Amino acid sequence: MNIVSVIPARSGSKSIPFKNIQLLNGKPLLSYSIEYSNQCNLIQETIVSTDSKKIADIAKKYGASVPFLRPKNIASDLTQDFPVIQHALIKLEKIYGRQIDAIVWLRPTSPLRPSNLIEKAIDILEKNPNCSSIRSVVKTSQHSY
Repeated sequence: MNIVSVIPARSGSKSIPFKNIQLLNGKPLLSYSIEYSNQCNLIQETIVSTDSKKIADIAKKYGASVPFLRPKNIASDLTQDFPVIQHALIKLEKIYGRQIDAIVWLRPTSPLRPSNLIEKAIDILEKNPNCSSIRSVVKTSQHSY
């Protein structure tokens, strides 16, 4: 399978400006998702979808590709995931000239992940051909609000 990971990292966070590149333990937040993706042998390419040259430069420094900048009209607080995934898929297939079979969506705001999570998800998808997507969740011990 031709699998790419896409890490969405827009610049316009209102609560914490440029939150995706704020430092966590001395490293930009998005670097954890980049490194996690790059450690998975099933991923052919780690892509950061961003509307910011500053974020793009940091992403490249940590080993991600940024083959395009995301248009502002799909980089707002109200933008849902689907338009961003669709934009990335169309752009990547055009740039690389090949079909992408699966996208692994890694939010930079979830930097701590169990080992082999991507491998487990891909295995579930391969064993369930009628399944078109999978999402990881974790049960919390208390309500976040």
